[in-house]
Amino acid sequence: MTRRHATALLAGLLLATPAASQTAADAHAALARLGIASPNVSVTLISATDARYRVQTARDRVTVTASSPVAAVRGVTAALGKQGRFHASWEGNRVGTLTGLTTQDSGWVTSPFGFRAYLNTCTYGYTTPWWNWARWEREIDLMAVHGVDMPLAMEGQEFIWRALWREQGLHEAQLGQLFAGAPFLPWERMGNMAGYRAPLSSNWIEKKRVLQKQILARMRALGMTPILPAFAGYVPEAFAKAHPEARIYRMREWEGFPGTYWLDPSDPLFAKLAARFLKLYTAEYGPGRYYLADAFNEMVPPIADDGSDTAHASYGDSTANTAATRAAALPPTVRDARLAAYGKRLYASIADAQPGATWVMQGWLFGADKEFWTRDAIAAFLRDVPDQRMLILDIGNDRYPGIWKQTNGFDGKDWIYGYVHNYGGSNPIYGAPDFYRRDIAALLADPARGRVRGFGMFPEGLHNNSLAYDYAFDAAWPGGDMALGPWLDRYARARYGQSDEALVAAWRDVVAGVYDVRYWTPRWWNQRAGAYLFFKRPAADAPTYPASPGDRVKARAGIEALLGLADRHRDSTLFRYDLVDLVRHEASLALDDHLKAAVAAYQRGDVAAGDRAAARITSLARAIDRLIGGQQETLASWIADARAYGDTPTERRRFEEDAKAQVTVWGGAGHLGDYASKAWAGLYADYYLPRWTMYLSEARAAARAGRPVDDAAFLKRLHAWEMRWVADGRSYRAAAPADAVGAARAVMAQVAQP
Repeated sequence: MTRRHATALLAGLLLATPAASQTAADAHAALARLGIASPNVSVTLISATDARYRVQTARDRVTVTASSPVAAVRGVTAALGKQGRFHASWEGNRVGTLTGLTTQDSGWVTSPFGFRAYLNTCTYGYTTPWWNWARWEREIDLMAVHGVDMPLAMEGQEFIWRALWREQGLHEAQLGQLFAGAPFLPWERMGNMAGYRAPLSSNWIEKKRVLQKQILARMRALGMTPILPAFAGYVPEAFAKAHPEARIYRMREWEGFPGTYWLDPSDPLFAKLAARFLKLYTAEYGPGRYYLADAFNEMVPPIADDGSDTAHASYGDSTANTAATRAAALPPTVRDARLAAYGKRLYASIADAQPGATWVMQGWLFGADKEFWTRDAIAAFLRDVPDQRMLILDIGNDRYPGIWKQTNGFDGKDWIYGYVHNYGGSNPIYGAPDFYRRDIAALLADPARGRVRGFGMFPEGLHNNSLAYDYAFDAAWPGGDMALGPWLDRYARARYGQSDEALVAAWRDVVAGVYDVRYWTPRWWNQRAGAYLFFKRPAADAPTYPASPGDRVKARAGIEALLGLADRHRDSTLFRYDLVDLVRHEASLALDDHLKAAVAAYQRGDVAAGDRAAARITSLARAIDRLIGGQQETLASWIADARAYGDTPTERRRFEEDAKAQVTVWGGAGHLGDYASKAWAGLYADYYLPRWTMYLSEARAAARAGRPVDDAAFLKRLHAWEMRWVADGRSYRAAAPADAVGAARAVMAQVAQP
């Protein structure tokens, strides 16, 4: 046996070790944490080539036979959910009694997908930067409830990057300026920017190191196969300057941040750094099978030999891509050879360091920058990578559908189909259950789908629209009637403890009026981000803001019907939670209507009408803020979680400011402000309302003076106010209203006023 073959065999054995350690006890432990007591459940694990389970209920006992602990947890919770005895979500759990169970046998339930993937690189900035082990433990259990077995596991990597760059000669002062603030690290990891809001606390790095060990141990014990990070080529500026002989290119300025530095995979340094990173990572966290390396996430690959075409490139589906124009001037064979070399060497940097491993990349770039990533360009980039040693996460099918069709199923590569759904953790209510059902069915029926190996939900942020995720993962585990009516009946019975025709009818109106939207188009409008107009920076174009997606008439009918049913569900905390969330969303849309009316009135010189609309805005915004004080997340909870991560007053203050910046101003000189806007108590009354109050005051003065508002001057003053707000250190508190249903009725009464 050659040394290379021996190394590959050893790596294969190491990679298989986590699966061998899975036991029924791991499934029992997860079920117990979810509130399902072990005496009621029997778990048997079997060897199988696919994910499967069979659940039998008889004499108030649940017996599950499954291919993994994940499949066992999925099977038990799904079976109990169908009997109205169990529901788990971000908003909370409901566990009914396990007596009087109906005798049932599910038969063998298998998923048509080899993997069910979950999370997004951006989730680690928009949601998890302040999570502790208790919160991660709960999220992993929720993954098991959904049958997720391929999560992205991106925590703890700064510990490895710091060790790598220390070895490469960076001194402590340079390392101190290398890492971005905690909520901004995903975009540093992907090479979009570097060092924004540095330094990053060493204590934070150490806490995440410990946390990643706990996360990976639990994921592996449950039979999950985590996707781990790898080196994609981005290097610190100090390293680039210390190696002038290396093929290192200055990349484009992403969203107004200074350009970063990318090492060409053809340079010998690339393979050395990639191998060393994986060696350090494996020594700390254990070996993996799947490694994520995104070299060109919202970045443009250098095509010219000296890389000069990328530094000033534009990017995306809404701008003219100058790099694409320059690349088009080169012979196609030159471009294709360059891209093929990148793909081949990126793969080799992982495969050579970790034999048997698979290169994972997100396919977002193929849809988001179609000007550059033409059919031929994609084919060239993929062509020299072994089909079964690459896994493409085709995450954007709710926004950029059909890339897999245009590429003949990514030209034979393994790939996973899915949806982003959430952007920036922002939380308007939407998600399209019927679209998911029809879309997944069409995929599975298409013979041209190629080597699709899994399904996934890849949200940038969590804690919203859990209904959409429940439905999507149910669709990935066929085992019940997925038509909307029957599914809603099962959902309500599991989530609230009871259901009837009236409740299902109300929810059908809600889904038709609110949820039947696969992508929330207003989140990006006139070069400004923000889920609602109320969340966007104010400007004179407000009256032209488009109507919101969905059907407002059906939405209000459904909400009013739920209000009418509230007494029947007075003991259900999850019913109240959903009702408050729906009212908050509809009231936010009404706020947008009032904003459009106020600005338009002042612009035409009708000060009295503008004043009336402005008064309604103030009253409704404050009412919403009070209504949502008991929801899962608030500005107060986000800040408290950030401060809890600090060990010193300086750390706590820094983390608080980073947390506030991320959900408001974000950073850079581009268009990221309000990208991560949140419908949270504290932000309505203390951030969004003051901004619009300032603007409406300016508009009123302009109307009285017979002049337009100077938007540029106002924006400059507003930016200064926003930066003061980020740093002001103000304490926030939030509390649920004493009577949430009564408060929801009062808000809807305001909304209904003509």
